[in-house]
Amino acid sequence: MLRTNKLRARLEAGQRVYGLLNSIPAPLLVEMIGYAGYDFVILDLEHAGVNPQTLENMIRAAEGCGLTPLVRVPGVEPKTILRVLDTGAQGIVVPCVQDGEQARQAVLASRYHPLGERGISGGRTTGFGTLGLQDYMALANREIMVVAMIEDRAGVENIDAIAAVPGIDMILEGAVDLSQSLGVPGQAQHPDVQAAIHRVAAACSLHKVPFCAIPRADGQHEAWSEAGVRAFLLGDDRGLGFRALKAHLGTCRPPEGVEIVRAMPTQAKVGRPGT
Repeated sequence: MLRTNKLRARLEAGQRVYGLLNSIPAPLLVEMIGYAGYDFVILDLEHAGVNPQTLENMIRAAEGCGLTPLVRVPGVEPKTILRVLDTGAQGIVVPCVQDGEQARQAVLASRYHPLGERGISGGRTTGFGTLGLQDYMALANREIMVVAMIEDRAGVENIDAIAAVPGIDMILEGAVDLSQSLGVPGQAQHPDVQAAIHRVAAACSLHKVPFCAIPRADGQHEAWSEAGVRAFLLGDDRGLGFRALKAHLGTCRPPEGVEIVRAMPTQAKVGRPGT
């Protein structure tokens, strides 16, 4: 059953929140993220192949450990958004939002009348009828979040129109894709990319929409925190898992080309008893 969105509540209370992108479709991993202490998880349908049953179980896993589950959908496609929210997601993340109209369409697909045009269904979101439809629709309109990702030049240029759309609850930067759009592919720290991200953050501040930063270099978390940013996405589980596994192995196995020289045991001197 849909419940209070802890991510939204913490943002409204001015608290810092930390999330992780989930690219490995496994409910057990979602539980690990929750029990590790993260506030929210973004389950990825854009780049990861996840079947509907697995997605539903991943959302259940998040619910069981107090983790707010958001789902990154492939785009502004109302039927996909409908199915994701009917599964129990507490919000959607829409990639590559380029203008205010796309942002408005995402909101309309995510909310019920009078705020949107989402189709009505029961099922697990209403506790199979435990919560009446009218009460559920009011709760969903209040608690479900719509997050817009800014990942190209058009999105940056139209950021004021995007941030001004009623119902956009958070804006997330996408520096890597943005770097391609700005002609410096793969260079997330390039000055042009960083300037664009700061332009997005400034517009969010102006329109009082939470901005979610992705710290990728030393000092960026501290700098964004000092600037008043309260939402952070700390990478994805694939990268974290790979680095942790590699570092763990490195505690025992030497790097390639490094040979361990072991000293021969010293031979004990044999003498006569008493000497």
